[in-house]
Amino acid sequence: MASETDIRAALEWETDSKPPDEKNTWIWLWEAIQGDFNDNRSTGQIAFDTGISMIPVVDQICDVRDIIANCKNIAQSDEREDNTWKWVALALTLIGLFPSLGSLVKGVLKIFFTFVRRYGLNHLVKAVDEAMTWVITLLRKRDVQKYLRKLKVDEVFKWLANSIREIRGKVSVGALLKAFDKAIGILKKLLEKVTWIPKVGDRAKQTIALVEKVRKQADAQLAKAIAPIQKILDRIIHRLDMEHMAQRSGILNASNVHFRGTLPEAQAVTLMCKTEPLPPWLSKGREGKWAEQKVRVGEKLLKKHPDWPKLDDTNIRSFHTMKAIEIKGPAKLFRITSPSNGAMGDCWVPEDVWKKILASPDPKAAWRKYSAVWPDWNPNGQFVVLEIKEGETLKVWRGPAASQKKLEHPDLNAHLEGGWDQVIVKVEKSQRDSTRYYMRGGGHGEKLHPPGLSRAEWETLSKEKKKAYTPIREKINHPNIKGPLDTGWGSTDFDPQLRDAKIGLPALPGQVTN
Repeated sequence: MASETDIRAALEWETDSKPPDEKNTWIWLWEAIQGDFNDNRSTGQIAFDTGISMIPVVDQICDVRDIIANCKNIAQSDEREDNTWKWVALALTLIGLFPSLGSLVKGVLKIFFTFVRRYGLNHLVKAVDEAMTWVITLLRKRDVQKYLRKLKVDEVFKWLANSIREIRGKVSVGALLKAFDKAIGILKKLLEKVTWIPKVGDRAKQTIALVEKVRKQADAQLAKAIAPIQKILDRIIHRLDMEHMAQRSGILNASNVHFRGTLPEAQAVTLMCKTEPLPPWLSKGREGKWAEQKVRVGEKLLKKHPDWPKLDDTNIRSFHTMKAIEIKGPAKLFRITSPSNGAMGDCWVPEDVWKKILASPDPKAAWRKYSAVWPDWNPNGQFVVLEIKEGETLKVWRGPAASQKKLEHPDLNAHLEGGWDQVIVKVEKSQRDSTRYYMRGGGHGEKLHPPGLSRAEWETLSKEKKKAYTPIREKINHPNIKGPLDTGWGSTDFDPQLRDAKIGLPALPGQVTN
Protein backbone atom coordinates (compact mmCIF):
# COMPACT_ATOMS: atom_id res chain seq x y z
CA MET A 1 0.00 0.00 0.00
CA ALA A 2 1.33 3.46 -0.88
CA SER A 3 2.23 5.87 1.91
CA GLU A 4 0.20 8.98 2.67
CA THR A 5 3.00 11.07 1.15
CA ASP A 6 2.80 9.05 -2.07
CA ILE A 7 -0.98 9.36 -2.17
CA ARG A 8 -0.83 13.12 -1.61
CA ALA A 9 1.77 13.57 -4.37
CA ALA A 10 -0.34 11.41 -6.67
CA LEU A 11 -3.45 13.43 -5.98
CA GLU A 12 -1.63 16.68 -6.69
CA TRP A 13 -0.69 15.19 -10.06
CA GLU A 14 -4.16 13.85 -10.75
CA THR A 15 -6.16 16.93 -9.71
CA ASP A 16 -3.59 19.49 -10.82
CA SER A 17 -4.08 21.28 -7.50
CA LYS A 18 -2.44 21.56 -4.10
CA PRO A 19 -4.95 22.03 -1.26
CA PRO A 20 -4.09 23.59 2.11
CA ASP A 21 -1.82 21.44 4.23
CA GLU A 22 -4.49 21.00 6.87
CA LYS A 23 -6.86 19.26 4.44
CA ASN A 24 -7.20 15.54 5.19
CA THR A 25 -5.40 13.59 2.43
CA TRP A 26 -7.91 10.75 2.54
CA ILE A 27 -10.94 13.02 2.20
CA TRP A 28 -9.17 14.60 -0.72
CA LEU A 29 -8.65 11.11 -2.17
CA TRP A 30 -12.37 10.39 -1.80
CA GLU A 31 -13.26 13.62 -3.60
CA ALA A 32 -10.87 12.74 -6.44
CA ILE A 33 -12.26 9.27 -7.13
CA GLN A 34 -16.00 9.67 -6.55
CA GLY A 35 -16.59 11.89 -9.61
CA ASP A 36 -18.10 10.39 -12.73
CA PHE A 37 -15.81 9.16 -15.46
CA ASN A 38 -15.98 11.62 -18.34
CA ASP A 39 -16.23 10.03 -21.82
CA ASN A 40 -15.89 13.45 -23.45
CA ARG A 41 -12.57 14.47 -22.01
CA SER A 42 -10.51 16.94 -23.97
CA THR A 43 -7.48 15.76 -25.93
CA GLY A 44 -5.29 17.37 -23.31
CA GLN A 45 -6.96 15.30 -20.60
CA ILE A 46 -6.51 12.18 -22.72
CA ALA A 47 -2.79 12.84 -23.02
CA PHE A 48 -2.65 13.53 -19.28
CA ASP A 49 -4.46 10.32 -18.33
CA THR A 50 -2.11 8.35 -20.55
CA GLY A 51 1.02 9.96 -19.16
CA ILE A 52 0.09 9.10 -15.59
CA SER A 53 -0.10 5.42 -16.51
CA MET A 54 3.68 5.55 -16.13
CA ILE A 55 3.25 6.51 -12.42
CA PRO A 56 1.96 3.49 -10.45
CA VAL A 57 0.35 5.25 -7.46
CA VAL A 58 -1.50 7.78 -9.62
CA ASP A 59 -2.50 5.00 -11.95
CA GLN A 60 -4.16 3.04 -9.13
CA ILE A 61 -6.21 6.09 -8.22
CA CYS A 62 -7.36 6.45 -11.84
CA ASP A 63 -8.22 2.73 -12.06
CA VAL A 64 -10.37 2.97 -8.94
CA ARG A 65 -12.06 6.16 -10.20
CA ASP A 66 -12.88 4.52 -13.54
CA ILE A 67 -14.21 1.30 -11.99
CA ILE A 68 -16.47 3.25 -9.60
CA ALA A 69 -17.83 5.20 -12.57
CA ASN A 70 -18.34 2.01 -14.62
CA CYS A 71 -20.20 0.36 -11.75
CA LYS A 72 -22.41 3.44 -11.22
CA ASN A 73 -23.39 3.37 -14.90
CA ILE A 74 -24.28 -0.32 -14.67
CA ALA A 75 -26.23 0.11 -11.42
CA GLN A 76 -28.25 2.98 -12.87
CA SER A 77 -29.27 0.95 -15.95
CA ASP A 78 -32.89 0.20 -16.61
CA GLU A 79 -33.43 -3.55 -16.19
CA ARG A 80 -35.27 -3.61 -19.53
CA GLU A 81 -32.40 -2.13 -21.54
CA ASP A 82 -29.46 -3.97 -23.05
CA ASN A 83 -26.49 -2.75 -21.04
CA THR A 84 -23.85 -4.94 -22.71
CA TRP A 85 -21.88 -1.86 -23.80
CA LYS A 86 -21.64 -0.69 -20.17
CA TRP A 87 -20.15 -4.07 -19.26
CA VAL A 88 -17.76 -3.75 -22.20
CA ALA A 89 -16.69 -0.37 -20.80
CA LEU A 90 -16.05 -2.00 -17.41
CA ALA A 91 -14.11 -4.82 -19.09
CA LEU A 92 -11.91 -2.28 -20.90
CA THR A 93 -11.01 -0.79 -17.52
CA LEU A 94 -10.35 -4.25 -16.01
CA ILE A 95 -7.93 -5.16 -18.81
CA GLY A 96 -5.76 -2.31 -17.52
CA LEU A 97 -5.37 -4.30 -14.28
CA PHE A 98 -3.95 -7.43 -15.96
CA PRO A 99 -0.65 -8.19 -14.16
CA SER A 100 1.31 -8.81 -17.39
CA LEU A 101 0.42 -5.40 -18.79
CA GLY A 102 3.43 -3.08 -18.95
CA SER A 103 2.93 0.57 -18.08
CA LEU A 104 3.46 1.89 -21.63
CA VAL A 105 1.21 -0.74 -23.22
CA LYS A 106 -1.42 0.11 -20.62
CA GLY A 107 -1.08 3.80 -21.45
CA VAL A 108 -1.49 3.12 -25.16
CA LEU A 109 -4.55 0.97 -24.54
CA LYS A 110 -6.02 3.73 -22.36
CA ILE A 111 -5.89 6.10 -25.33
CA PHE A 112 -7.55 3.61 -27.66
CA PHE A 113 -10.18 2.65 -25.08
CA THR A 114 -11.03 6.30 -24.38
CA PHE A 115 -11.91 6.87 -28.04
CA VAL A 116 -13.73 3.53 -28.30
CA ARG A 117 -15.91 4.44 -25.30
CA ARG A 118 -16.63 7.80 -26.91
CA TYR A 119 -17.64 6.51 -30.35
CA GLY A 120 -18.98 3.05 -29.54
CA LEU A 121 -18.58 -0.27 -31.33
CA ASN A 122 -20.44 0.88 -34.46
CA HIS A 123 -17.72 3.45 -35.18
CA LEU A 124 -14.75 1.37 -34.10
CA VAL A 125 -12.56 2.15 -37.12
CA LYS A 126 -13.01 5.90 -36.66
CA ALA A 127 -12.30 5.62 -32.94
CA VAL A 128 -9.07 3.66 -33.40
CA ASP A 129 -7.85 5.85 -36.27
CA GLU A 130 -8.40 9.06 -34.28
CA ALA A 131 -6.74 7.54 -31.22
CA MET A 132 -3.66 6.67 -33.27
CA THR A 133 -2.70 10.35 -33.52
CA TRP A 134 -2.55 10.55 -29.71
CA VAL A 135 -0.70 7.26 -29.43
CA ILE A 136 2.00 8.68 -31.70
CA THR A 137 2.03 11.89 -29.62
CA LEU A 138 2.60 9.82 -26.50
CA LEU A 139 5.38 7.77 -28.11
CA ARG A 140 7.26 10.93 -29.06
CA LYS A 141 7.52 12.11 -25.45
CA ARG A 142 11.06 12.20 -24.10
CA ASP A 143 10.28 10.02 -21.07
CA VAL A 144 8.61 7.41 -23.27
CA GLN A 145 11.58 7.37 -25.63
CA LYS A 146 13.90 6.78 -22.66
CA TYR A 147 11.61 3.97 -21.51
CA LEU A 148 11.71 2.33 -24.96
CA ARG A 149 15.50 2.60 -25.12
CA LYS A 150 15.71 0.93 -21.72
CA LEU A 151 13.57 -1.94 -23.03
CA LYS A 152 15.67 -2.01 -26.24
CA VAL A 153 12.56 -1.63 -28.40
CA ASP A 154 13.42 -0.59 -31.96
CA GLU A 155 10.17 -1.31 -33.84
CA VAL A 156 7.71 0.17 -31.38
CA PHE A 157 4.48 -0.42 -33.34
CA LYS A 158 5.36 -4.07 -33.94
CA TRP A 159 6.24 -4.41 -30.25
CA LEU A 160 2.94 -2.83 -29.19
CA ALA A 161 0.93 -4.99 -31.60
CA ASN A 162 2.60 -8.17 -30.32
CA SER A 163 2.12 -7.11 -26.70
CA ILE A 164 -1.58 -6.50 -27.27
CA ARG A 165 -1.87 -9.84 -29.10
CA GLU A 166 -0.63 -11.48 -25.91
CA ILE A 167 -3.22 -9.58 -23.88
CA ARG A 168 -5.96 -10.57 -26.32
CA GLY A 169 -5.04 -14.21 -25.84
CA LYS A 170 -5.52 -13.82 -22.08
CA VAL A 171 -8.92 -12.08 -22.19
CA SER A 172 -11.45 -14.40 -20.58
CA VAL A 173 -14.25 -14.15 -18.03
CA GLY A 174 -11.93 -15.67 -15.42
CA ALA A 175 -9.14 -13.15 -16.07
CA LEU A 176 -11.57 -10.21 -15.97
CA LEU A 177 -13.12 -11.42 -12.70
CA LYS A 178 -9.66 -11.81 -11.17
CA ALA A 179 -8.85 -8.23 -12.19
CA PHE A 180 -12.21 -7.07 -10.77
CA ASP A 181 -11.43 -8.68 -7.41
CA LYS A 182 -8.01 -7.03 -7.45
CA ALA A 183 -9.67 -3.65 -8.12
CA ILE A 184 -12.10 -4.13 -5.23
CA GLY A 185 -9.15 -4.91 -2.96
CA ILE A 186 -7.40 -1.69 -4.01
CA LEU A 187 -10.64 0.27 -3.55
CA LYS A 188 -11.13 -1.04 0.00
CA LYS A 189 -7.55 -0.26 0.98
CA LEU A 190 -7.82 3.28 -0.37
CA LEU A 191 -11.19 3.97 1.28
CA GLU A 192 -10.58 2.30 4.65
CA LYS A 193 -8.99 5.58 5.73
CA VAL A 194 -12.27 7.49 5.34
CA THR A 195 -14.95 4.95 6.33
CA TRP A 196 -14.82 6.16 9.94
CA ILE A 197 -15.39 9.84 9.04
CA PRO A 198 -19.01 11.00 9.55
CA LYS A 199 -21.07 11.38 6.34
CA VAL A 200 -18.02 10.82 4.11
CA GLY A 201 -17.60 7.34 5.62
CA ASP A 202 -21.21 6.37 4.91
CA ARG A 203 -20.92 7.38 1.25
CA ALA A 204 -17.63 5.49 0.93
CA LYS A 205 -19.24 2.35 2.40
CA GLN A 206 -22.16 2.72 -0.02
CA THR A 207 -19.73 2.96 -2.93
CA ILE A 208 -17.94 -0.22 -1.84
CA ALA A 209 -21.34 -1.97 -1.51
CA LEU A 210 -22.37 -0.79 -4.99
CA VAL A 211 -19.17 -2.11 -6.57
CA GLU A 212 -19.54 -5.45 -4.76
CA LYS A 213 -23.15 -5.71 -5.95
CA VAL A 214 -22.02 -5.24 -9.55
CA ARG A 215 -19.29 -7.85 -8.94
CA LYS A 216 -21.98 -10.42 -8.07
CA GLN A 217 -23.55 -9.93 -11.52
CA ALA A 218 -20.23 -10.00 -13.33
CA ASP A 219 -19.87 -13.77 -13.88
CA ALA A 220 -22.79 -13.85 -16.33
CA GLN A 221 -22.58 -10.32 -17.73
CA LEU A 222 -18.86 -10.20 -18.59
CA ALA A 223 -19.30 -13.29 -20.80
CA LYS A 224 -21.35 -11.10 -23.16
CA ALA A 225 -18.50 -8.58 -23.33
CA ILE A 226 -15.81 -11.01 -24.54
CA ALA A 227 -16.69 -10.92 -28.27
CA PRO A 228 -16.87 -7.07 -28.46
CA ILE A 229 -13.60 -6.81 -26.49
CA GLN A 230 -11.83 -9.16 -28.90
CA LYS A 231 -13.18 -7.18 -31.85
CA ILE A 232 -11.84 -3.96 -30.32
CA LEU A 233 -8.42 -5.47 -29.62
CA ASP A 234 -8.28 -6.96 -33.14
CA ARG A 235 -8.87 -3.54 -34.65
CA ILE A 236 -6.20 -1.95 -32.45
CA ILE A 237 -3.71 -4.67 -33.42
CA HIS A 238 -4.60 -4.21 -37.10
CA ARG A 239 -4.00 -0.46 -36.88
CA LEU A 240 -0.66 -0.88 -35.13
CA ASP A 241 0.40 -3.49 -37.71
CA MET A 242 -0.40 -1.07 -40.53
CA GLU A 243 1.58 1.68 -38.81
CA HIS A 244 4.51 -0.70 -38.40
CA MET A 245 4.46 -1.64 -42.07
CA ALA A 246 4.36 1.99 -43.10
CA GLN A 247 7.39 2.69 -40.89
CA ARG A 248 9.47 -0.18 -42.30
CA SER A 249 9.01 0.59 -46.00
CA GLY A 250 12.19 -0.34 -47.81
CA ILE A 251 11.97 1.83 -50.93
CA LEU A 252 11.22 5.33 -49.80
CA ASN A 253 12.29 8.61 -51.41
CA ALA A 254 14.94 6.74 -53.39
CA SER A 255 16.52 8.47 -56.36
CA ASN A 256 17.79 5.26 -57.95
CA VAL A 257 17.01 1.71 -56.78
CA HIS A 258 18.82 -1.28 -58.22
CA PHE A 259 16.79 -4.37 -58.91
CA ARG A 260 17.30 -7.62 -60.75
CA GLY A 261 14.37 -7.94 -63.11
CA THR A 262 12.08 -10.96 -63.18
CA LEU A 263 14.15 -14.03 -63.98
CA PRO A 264 13.35 -15.44 -67.46
CA GLU A 265 11.91 -18.97 -67.31
CA ALA A 266 14.74 -20.66 -69.24
CA GLN A 267 17.39 -19.25 -66.92
CA ALA A 268 15.27 -20.01 -63.83
CA VAL A 269 14.93 -23.66 -64.89
CA THR A 270 18.68 -23.89 -65.60
CA LEU A 271 19.49 -22.55 -62.14
CA MET A 272 16.97 -24.87 -60.46
CA CYS A 273 18.47 -27.89 -62.27
CA LYS A 274 22.07 -26.96 -61.40
CA THR A 275 21.64 -25.86 -57.78
CA GLU A 276 22.87 -28.48 -55.29
CA PRO A 277 21.41 -29.07 -52.85
CA LEU A 278 17.97 -28.01 -54.05
CA PRO A 279 16.71 -24.65 -52.76
CA PRO A 280 14.61 -25.22 -49.62
CA TRP A 281 11.44 -24.24 -51.47
CA LEU A 282 11.82 -26.99 -54.10
CA SER A 283 10.73 -30.59 -53.49
CA LYS A 284 12.24 -33.56 -55.31
CA GLY A 285 10.19 -35.48 -57.86
CA ARG A 286 7.69 -34.48 -60.48
CA GLU A 287 4.49 -35.05 -58.52
CA GLY A 288 3.08 -33.13 -55.56
CA LYS A 289 0.30 -34.23 -53.24
CA TRP A 290 -1.95 -31.24 -54.02
CA ALA A 291 -3.31 -32.12 -57.46
CA GLU A 292 -4.63 -29.37 -59.73
CA GLN A 293 -8.35 -28.75 -59.63
CA LYS A 294 -10.14 -29.99 -62.73
CA VAL A 295 -11.28 -27.18 -65.00
CA ARG A 296 -14.78 -28.65 -65.30
CA VAL A 297 -15.13 -28.64 -61.50
CA GLY A 298 -14.13 -24.98 -61.40
CA GLU A 299 -16.53 -24.07 -64.19
CA LYS A 300 -19.42 -25.62 -62.26
CA LEU A 301 -18.54 -23.49 -59.24
CA LEU A 302 -18.32 -20.36 -61.40
CA LYS A 303 -21.83 -20.99 -62.76
CA LYS A 304 -23.10 -21.56 -59.22
CA HIS A 305 -21.59 -18.24 -58.04
CA PRO A 306 -22.00 -15.75 -60.90
CA ASP A 307 -21.26 -12.72 -58.69
CA TRP A 308 -17.78 -13.96 -57.78
CA PRO A 309 -14.60 -13.19 -59.81
CA LYS A 310 -14.40 -14.78 -63.27
CA LEU A 311 -11.51 -17.25 -63.52
CA ASP A 312 -9.67 -18.55 -66.55
CA ASP A 313 -8.43 -22.14 -66.81
CA THR A 314 -5.02 -21.24 -65.37
CA ASN A 315 -6.64 -19.67 -62.29
CA ILE A 316 -8.86 -22.69 -61.77
CA ARG A 317 -5.95 -25.12 -62.05
CA SER A 318 -3.87 -23.07 -59.60
CA PHE A 319 -6.20 -24.33 -56.83
CA HIS A 320 -6.31 -27.84 -55.39
CA THR A 321 -9.89 -27.05 -54.41
CA MET A 322 -11.64 -23.71 -54.12
CA LYS A 323 -14.72 -22.22 -52.55
CA ALA A 324 -16.56 -18.92 -52.85
CA ILE A 325 -16.31 -16.82 -49.69
CA GLU A 326 -16.96 -13.25 -48.61
CA ILE A 327 -14.30 -11.39 -46.62
CA LYS A 328 -15.87 -8.81 -44.32
CA GLY A 329 -13.81 -5.84 -43.24
CA PRO A 330 -11.81 -4.85 -41.42
CA ALA A 331 -9.42 -7.39 -42.92
CA LYS A 332 -6.18 -7.53 -44.91
CA LEU A 333 -4.80 -9.49 -47.85
CA PHE A 334 -1.09 -9.65 -48.68
CA ARG A 335 0.72 -9.95 -51.98
CA ILE A 336 4.42 -10.62 -52.57
CA THR A 337 5.57 -8.47 -55.43
CA SER A 338 8.54 -6.61 -56.93
CA PRO A 339 9.14 -3.45 -58.95
CA SER A 340 8.38 -5.46 -62.09
CA ASN A 341 5.26 -7.18 -60.76
CA GLY A 342 1.79 -5.71 -60.33
CA ALA A 343 0.81 -4.52 -56.87
CA MET A 344 -2.83 -5.06 -57.83
CA GLY A 345 -3.04 -8.60 -59.15
CA ASP A 346 -5.55 -11.39 -58.80
CA CYS A 347 -3.61 -13.73 -56.44
CA TRP A 348 -3.26 -12.84 -52.74
CA VAL A 349 -2.24 -14.38 -49.42
CA PRO A 350 -4.96 -14.38 -46.72
CA GLU A 351 -4.03 -12.88 -43.37
CA ASP A 352 -3.91 -16.16 -41.42
CA VAL A 353 -1.57 -17.70 -44.00
CA TRP A 354 0.58 -14.54 -44.02
CA LYS A 355 1.10 -14.92 -40.28
CA LYS A 356 2.07 -18.55 -40.82
CA ILE A 357 4.58 -17.53 -43.49
CA LEU A 358 6.18 -14.91 -41.23
CA ALA A 359 6.33 -17.40 -38.34
CA SER A 360 8.27 -19.89 -40.49
CA PRO A 361 12.04 -20.32 -39.97
CA ASP A 362 12.58 -19.20 -43.59
CA PRO A 363 9.58 -17.05 -44.65
CA LYS A 364 10.73 -16.64 -48.27
CA ALA A 365 11.16 -20.39 -48.72
CA ALA A 366 7.80 -21.07 -47.02
CA TRP A 367 6.03 -18.64 -49.35
CA ARG A 368 7.54 -20.11 -52.54
CA LYS A 369 7.09 -23.72 -51.39
CA TYR A 370 3.59 -23.71 -49.94
CA SER A 371 2.05 -20.95 -52.09
CA ALA A 372 3.68 -22.65 -55.11
CA VAL A 373 5.14 -19.60 -56.87
CA TRP A 374 7.93 -20.14 -59.42
CA PRO A 375 10.81 -17.61 -59.39
CA ASP A 376 10.16 -16.72 -63.03
CA TRP A 377 6.59 -15.79 -62.10
CA ASN A 378 7.38 -13.37 -59.32
CA PRO A 379 10.48 -12.02 -57.54
CA ASN A 380 10.08 -11.47 -53.81
CA GLY A 381 11.67 -8.20 -52.71
CA GLN A 382 8.47 -6.34 -51.81
CA PHE A 383 4.96 -6.85 -50.52
CA VAL A 384 1.75 -4.83 -50.54
CA VAL A 385 -1.33 -4.91 -48.32
CA LEU A 386 -4.91 -4.71 -49.57
CA GLU A 387 -7.21 -3.36 -46.85
CA ILE A 388 -10.85 -4.36 -46.75
CA LYS A 389 -12.30 -1.57 -44.64
CA GLU A 390 -14.98 -1.67 -41.97
CA GLY A 391 -18.37 -2.22 -43.61
CA GLU A 392 -16.86 -3.43 -46.89
CA THR A 393 -17.24 -6.98 -48.24
CA LEU A 394 -15.02 -8.62 -50.86
CA LYS A 395 -16.11 -11.67 -52.84
CA VAL A 396 -13.16 -13.99 -53.41
CA TRP A 397 -12.20 -17.56 -54.27
CA ARG A 398 -10.16 -19.28 -51.56
CA GLY A 399 -8.50 -22.68 -51.28
CA PRO A 400 -5.18 -24.56 -51.06
CA ALA A 401 -2.69 -23.82 -53.83
CA ALA A 402 -2.10 -26.76 -56.17
CA SER A 403 1.36 -28.31 -56.46
CA GLN A 404 3.28 -26.93 -59.44
CA LYS A 405 5.57 -28.68 -61.93
CA LYS A 406 7.18 -27.58 -65.18
CA LEU A 407 5.62 -29.95 -67.71
CA GLU A 408 7.50 -28.39 -70.61
CA HIS A 409 10.84 -28.91 -68.82
CA PRO A 410 11.25 -32.68 -68.17
CA ASP A 411 14.86 -32.18 -67.03
CA LEU A 412 13.63 -30.42 -63.89
CA ASN A 413 12.93 -33.30 -61.51
CA ALA A 414 11.38 -31.08 -58.87
CA HIS A 415 8.10 -29.44 -57.96
CA LEU A 416 6.59 -26.79 -55.67
CA GLU A 417 4.56 -28.42 -52.92
CA GLY A 418 1.64 -25.96 -52.49
CA GLY A 419 -1.10 -26.70 -49.96
CA TRP A 420 -1.43 -23.35 -48.18
CA ASP A 421 -4.50 -21.29 -48.97
CA GLN A 422 -4.47 -18.59 -51.61
CA VAL A 423 -7.14 -16.04 -52.52
CA ILE A 424 -8.11 -14.80 -55.98
CA VAL A 425 -9.92 -11.45 -56.22
CA LYS A 426 -11.53 -9.53 -59.04
CA VAL A 427 -9.30 -6.86 -60.58
CA GLU A 428 -11.02 -3.89 -62.16
CA LYS A 429 -9.17 -2.39 -65.11
CA SER A 430 -9.14 1.04 -63.45
CA GLN A 431 -7.47 -0.44 -60.37
CA ARG A 432 -4.51 -1.97 -62.19
CA ASP A 433 -1.07 -0.43 -61.80
CA SER A 434 0.32 2.00 -64.34
CA THR A 435 3.21 0.07 -65.94
CA ARG A 436 5.87 0.69 -68.58
CA TYR A 437 8.26 -1.74 -70.23
CA TYR A 438 12.04 -1.35 -70.44
CA MET A 439 14.65 -3.40 -72.27
CA ARG A 440 16.66 -5.62 -69.91
CA GLY A 441 20.04 -4.29 -68.88
CA GLY A 442 19.85 -1.27 -71.17
CA GLY A 443 22.25 -3.10 -73.49
CA HIS A 444 20.32 -2.68 -76.73
CA GLY A 445 20.13 1.07 -77.10
CA GLU A 446 17.14 1.37 -74.74
CA LYS A 447 17.66 3.74 -71.81
CA LEU A 448 16.09 2.91 -68.51
CA HIS A 449 14.02 6.03 -68.07
CA PRO A 450 10.72 7.19 -69.51
CA PRO A 451 9.29 6.96 -72.06
CA GLY A 452 10.04 3.19 -72.38
CA LEU A 453 7.06 1.33 -73.87
CA SER A 454 3.46 1.56 -72.79
CA ARG A 455 1.59 -1.69 -72.22
CA ALA A 456 -0.26 -1.20 -75.50
CA GLU A 457 3.04 -0.73 -77.37
CA TRP A 458 4.57 -3.77 -75.67
CA GLU A 459 1.54 -5.90 -76.57
CA THR A 460 2.24 -5.30 -80.29
CA LEU A 461 5.68 -6.98 -80.05
CA SER A 462 6.29 -10.59 -81.00
CA LYS A 463 6.58 -13.19 -78.23
CA GLU A 464 10.35 -13.29 -78.57
CA LYS A 465 10.77 -9.51 -78.53
CA LYS A 466 8.57 -9.24 -75.46
CA LYS A 467 11.08 -11.38 -73.54
CA ALA A 468 13.72 -8.66 -73.99
CA TYR A 469 11.68 -6.25 -71.86
CA THR A 470 10.83 -6.13 -68.21
CA PRO A 471 7.80 -4.26 -66.80
CA ILE A 472 8.32 -1.53 -64.21
CA ARG A 473 5.47 -0.39 -61.99
CA GLU A 474 5.08 3.39 -62.20
CA LYS A 475 1.99 3.93 -60.07
CA ILE A 476 -0.27 1.94 -57.75
CA ASN A 477 -3.82 2.97 -58.58
CA HIS A 478 -5.91 0.96 -56.11
CA PRO A 479 -6.86 3.32 -53.23
CA ASN A 480 -6.85 0.56 -50.58
CA ILE A 481 -3.38 -0.82 -51.30
CA LYS A 482 -0.58 0.08 -48.90
CA GLY A 483 2.99 -0.27 -50.13
CA PRO A 484 5.25 -1.30 -51.67
CA LEU A 485 7.06 -2.40 -48.51
CA ASP A 486 10.32 -4.30 -48.19
CA THR A 487 10.08 -8.02 -47.36
CA GLY A 488 13.63 -8.09 -46.10
CA TRP A 489 14.13 -11.29 -48.11
CA GLY A 490 16.13 -9.78 -50.96
CA SER A 491 15.00 -9.98 -54.58
CA THR A 492 16.92 -13.03 -55.83
CA ASP A 493 16.58 -16.78 -55.30
CA PHE A 494 19.99 -17.96 -56.53
CA ASP A 495 23.50 -16.69 -55.78
CA PRO A 496 24.59 -16.73 -59.44
CA GLN A 497 21.49 -14.91 -60.68
CA LEU A 498 22.04 -13.22 -64.03
CA ARG A 499 24.07 -10.01 -64.08
CA ASP A 500 22.39 -8.76 -67.22
CA ALA A 501 19.05 -8.76 -65.44
CA LYS A 502 20.21 -5.91 -63.22
CA ILE A 503 18.55 -2.60 -63.96
CA GLY A 504 18.56 0.77 -62.24
CA LEU A 505 15.13 2.12 -61.37
CA PRO A 506 14.28 5.79 -61.77
CA ALA A 507 12.44 7.48 -58.92
CA LEU A 508 8.97 6.52 -60.13
CA PRO A 509 5.88 6.99 -57.94
CA GLY A 510 5.07 3.26 -57.99
CA GLN A 511 8.38 2.51 -56.30
CA VAL A 512 7.75 4.86 -53.40
CA THR A 513 5.56 3.86 -50.45
CA ASN A 514 2.20 5.59 -50.67
